[in-house]
This record gives sequence, structure tokens and C-alpha cells, in this order.
Amino acid sequence: MTKQRVITALVLAPVMVVGIFFLPLKPFAFFIAAICSLGAWEWANIAGYKKNWSRILYAFFVFVCLYISARFLRVNPEWKIWFLAAGTLWWTVAFALVKRYPGGTDIWNARVIRAFLGLCVLIPMWVGFMHLKEEPHSSLLIIYVMLVVWGADTGAYFAGRKWGNKKLAPNVSPGKSWAGFWGGFATTLFLAAVTCLGLDIWLQPLTTEDVIKIFAITAATTVISVLGDLVESMMKRHRGIKDSSSLLPGHGGVMDRIDSMAAAVPVFAFMMMLLNWGLAV
Repeated sequence: MTKQRVITALVLAPVMVVGIFFLPLKPFAFFIAAICSLGAWEWANIAGYKKNWSRILYAFFVFVCLYISARFLRVNPEWKIWFLAAGTLWWTVAFALVKRYPGGTDIWNARVIRAFLGLCVLIPMWVGFMHLKEEPHSSLLIIYVMLVVWGADTGAYFAGRKWGNKKLAPNVSPGKSWAGFWGGFATTLFLAAVTCLGLDIWLQPLTTEDVIKIFAITAATTVISVLGDLVESMMKRHRGIKDSSSLLPGHGGVMDRIDSMAAAVPVFAFMMMLLNWGLAV
């Protein structure tokens, strides 16, 4: 398993680096749309659609929705914040679903409802990535979001192993603990502090307001990234499966790798727009 994980990571890493750093906006849009479509193919199974043709059809439907969103936002760019606001609102609803589980499943047990929830996860992620790609120093912003997600996950792993007695959501993900959550939170706040120092020295002088905004955006993104993982775990547990697929040997499926990112990216982008913060040209 370890060998498979390493080989898969070595293959995926350069693909992601090229996609993030070297693709211009339009190819980047298709690159992220392809990832979303693969995630949609897996989400269809999570939603309860077992036949491959129905999963392919759902993936195609998600791709069409992304295309329509792109055309609409190109004509009406001012609506981007409302797309991201809707995506952020969904994660507040998701928090209530996770908190009630295993109760409340009658609300989203129907396959069509779970399929709709997939749209709530994947479309805002794509819109969020597009917003970040259009910003100055877009690669730095995207890498920073990834570091926040990875920092939250890594900090949670080590703190959870050391002090993880009280479970965060035992009915959804027994491995997660409150100690892990706070360990991940502390890690990302440290990351924010280092980032502020680096930006101030090498890129642009930061005001106190800038620093406060960076910490606020990082804190919100960290909390939501944990929720993204919990929501997918809840859906898979309800469906009775361990991984979203076996597309990535040693890692499970695409959704298993992007669940936290799907939550973090739109919230990060929304907070940037809401607080009117960005990196200078």
C-alpha cells in the first residue's frame, strides 16, 4: 500500500504543478473541470447510482453545469460572489447534517437529493479556483489554500495521536478528535503568521488590517476544510463504502483527495471577496 501511495503521488505531483503554475486561465478551467468531473463520477456512486452509465451521465451533467456557469459568469462577473456565497452557505447546512448524523438522513436519503448535494460541493469549488486563478499572484494563493488544508490535516494527525481522546464526530469519522482539530487549527494559524512575515518582507508591506484579514480567512478556511472531509465520510458511511473509488491506487478516489479542498477553496475565495483582500500586482 505504501509503495502504491508513493508511486501515485509521484505521478500526480508534476501534473498538479504544471496545472497550477503553467496553465493559462482557459486550459486551467478545463483542468479543474476534469478533476470535478472525475469527482462527480465518484459522487454518483456515493449518491447511490451504481450503474456505470448513470455515473458517466452524472459526470457529464456536472461538466455541462460548469460550462454554463463559466459562460454565465463571463457575462455577469458580478454574480461570482453570489455563487461563492451559496457554496459557503451549503457548508453551514452541511455542518447541521454532520452534527445530526445518524439522525436526519431522511432529509437527504433520496438519490436525487444526494446527487444535488454533489453539485453544491463541486460547482463552488470550480468557481473558487477560477476566482483565485484570475487574481494577481494566483499560484501563490492556490498553493496557500493547499498548505492550509494540508496543515490542518497534518496538525490534526499528530495532535490527535498524542492527545486524541475526545472524538470530534464519532458517528461520522471515529478517527477524528477535538485535540486533532485544535492541533490542525494551531498549525494553520502558525502558517498564517509565517505567510504574513514572508509577504511583508518579499512581496508587499502589510498593514494591521491585512494581517487580521489573512488570519480571519485562514481560520474560516481551516474550519470548513475539516467539515469537507466529514461530509464525504458521512456520505460514504451512509452508502456503506470505504473509498469513493479506486482511481488513485493507495489513495482511494479523487473525492477522497479533494474533499477538504472542495470545501476550503470556495470559502477562501468568498472570504477574500467579502473582506476585499488580495495580493497586489
